[in-house]
Amino acid sequence: MIKSLANIIVIFGLILVGIGLLLKIAGKISWIGRLPGDILIKKENFTFYFPLTTSIIISILLSLFLYIFFKIFFKK
Repeated sequence: MIKSLANIIVIFGLILVGIGLLLKIAGKISWIGRLPGDILIKKENFTFYFPLTTSIIISILLSLFLYIFFKIFFKK
């Protein structure tokens, strides 16, 4: 019981560190959010921005990372 709780806390800690590192380097990656397929509509008093392609790429990378992570740490 204690070991599983400890593992969960360590995993959440690693996830928080990963998110922190991503946020730190996100400003240095200027092409994120400006990929072909990202939607930007500018009118006089209205701006709509939806990073469609960026969202898909981030989703694929996150899914791949989590798949590998769970394969390594949660073997049965």
